[in-house]
Amino acid sequence: MNVIDVVIITLYITLTLGVGIWISKKASKGLDSYFLGGNSIKWYYLGLSNGSGMFDVSGTAWMVGILFLYGAKSFMFMWIWPIWNQIFIMVFLAAWIRRSNIMTGSEWILTRFGDDKPGRASHLIVAIFAIIASIGFIAYFFEGVGKFMTIILPWDLTLSLGQSIWLTSEQSYALIIIFLTTIYTIKGGMFSVVATEVLQYVIMVLAGVLVAVYAFVTISDAQIYAIIPEEWNSIFFGWELEGFWDGKLQSFNDLIDSQGYKMFGAFIGMSLFKGIFASIAGPTPSYDMQRILSTRSVKEAAYMSGFTNLVLFIPRYLLIGGIVVIGLVFLTPELSNLSGITSNDLEIILPKVINFHVPVGVKGLLLAGLLAAFMSTFSAFVNSGPAYIVNDIYKKYFKPEASPKHYVKASHLASFAIVIIGVIMGFFAESINSLTLWITSALYGGYVAANFLKWVWWRFNGWGYFWGMLAGLIIATLQFLLDQNKSNFEMGSWLYDLAQIPAIYVFPILFFVSLLGSFLGTWLTPATNMETLKSFYSNVRPWGWWDPVYKILKIEDDSFKKNTGFTSDMLNCAIGIVWQSSMILLPIYFMVRDYPKALWTLFVFAITSIILKFTWLDKVKTYKN
Repeated sequence: MNVIDVVIITLYITLTLGVGIWISKKASKGLDSYFLGGNSIKWYYLGLSNGSGMFDVSGTAWMVGILFLYGAKSFMFMWIWPIWNQIFIMVFLAAWIRRSNIMTGSEWILTRFGDDKPGRASHLIVAIFAIIASIGFIAYFFEGVGKFMTIILPWDLTLSLGQSIWLTSEQSYALIIIFLTTIYTIKGGMFSVVATEVLQYVIMVLAGVLVAVYAFVTISDAQIYAIIPEEWNSIFFGWELEGFWDGKLQSFNDLIDSQGYKMFGAFIGMSLFKGIFASIAGPTPSYDMQRILSTRSVKEAAYMSGFTNLVLFIPRYLLIGGIVVIGLVFLTPELSNLSGITSNDLEIILPKVINFHVPVGVKGLLLAGLLAAFMSTFSAFVNSGPAYIVNDIYKKYFKPEASPKHYVKASHLASFAIVIIGVIMGFFAESINSLTLWITSALYGGYVAANFLKWVWWRFNGWGYFWGMLAGLIIATLQFLLDQNKSNFEMGSWLYDLAQIPAIYVFPILFFVSLLGSFLGTWLTPATNMETLKSFYSNVRPWGWWDPVYKILKIEDDSFKKNTGFTSDMLNCAIGIVWQSSMILLPIYFMVRDYPKALWTLFVFAITSIILKFTWLDKVKTYKN
């Protein structure tokens, strides 16, 4: 580590802390100021903040690995998350969510199902989900940032806390970074989170541009063409994914065959099926929803969500593409000599390139950028999780009347508690990764059906929501237990065969059972109070099966109009998915010097942008509230 790189990283950390603490005085006015910035932050700052929060280190390392191995097709791997929810939010969900004028995602549930027993059951399960997810992700970040910093930085920080208690170097690095991030996040709430994330975004973009320029200048077209097979640049695929690396790189083909994506057509089909329903279900109650609720108006919520797509994908994939090009040229010979390449070998491409193949100064900026990526994602969860503890549990059920300063102090304590519990869990690194995977797969799987129905079906009630989520959670948990114990089952047994099924292919079962729980819970219990439904429908104005509610509102107010925008919204979402995909592929093709495909991708980006200007942006400009 050169002294110049150390100075750059030190300056970044000092500047981040200074900005975060300096702006923190704005957060002390009350919960709205603390968690939502008092709905006074401009939409483009929130959009930069939202994009920054999604620019995480672990995801970047994973994307580098799959792009390296699979080539341009790897952009479709992102669909399993799914990333389309940013398009669906931009087109219509941001407006629906922001019209509620509430503070958290679980509080939003009460506006849909009412503040009675079934409504509170739904409200509580979402709040608990948000808290557990925040703790789990903090634990995951604790593990991830420690390993990343240990690989990159040269100093051994192993510490003794007593005769039998030792902190490894990974744990020491993680504690230092988490402590520094927690200081400004807890002190300043949403104001500090957004201010520092905008700063971090600028640093990440600068790092990405410098890496891309370095890769473009130092590596020739001939060097890239000598390594990359023609199929690497193709986005077309058949039912099965065939290995396309030549004989010297047969180990790459073996890894492709073993990763579970061999039936590529089925994998993409299932990702499409899951992606559509998961995207309509809306964002999970975490930092993404907090940004939507923090905007100043419905119009700005839509602007912010669209801007997030624009600022996130091109800079991020410029960085990823630059790292992959350097890795392909300089690391492929080393990897090809391994007796058997594994997924772990792909995951360390990012730190290896940073350590050995970028120049002084660029290395410091790149490390500062990736450190910024961690800090921005971590601070987003630290800000969103306590909102559910204080606003949805403590304030609602224990202390409904107190001063704004009291709730802000309670928020500080809740933030510390979430960080401490997450860090304690992070010390059990071997089990925490599996726990995090369970939290995300279970809660996302159980989240989809119930949260899809809440938008589109008037009869769906609080008990249906509760039992739908719970049913999905049970099936996802069983799948997780099978997966974790597959080595204990006898080969050829039905349990062994079930355990070998990748999680993505279990989604139809998970979705069906969750739907069944939702329908049974709804039909076996009374409908939601009509006054609650009228208030929700007239305020949010979703499309779907709302005729009984619409007819009553129409009788009361003849000027009331229903939302008939389903077809136009879905067309905009389809165009938006192509638009988003072009922003991923454009920097990839540019970095691997496939100029014809880069020009075609740029053309697609320009055409879809123009279409969305007329079909989406002009419509958003007409929003009044």
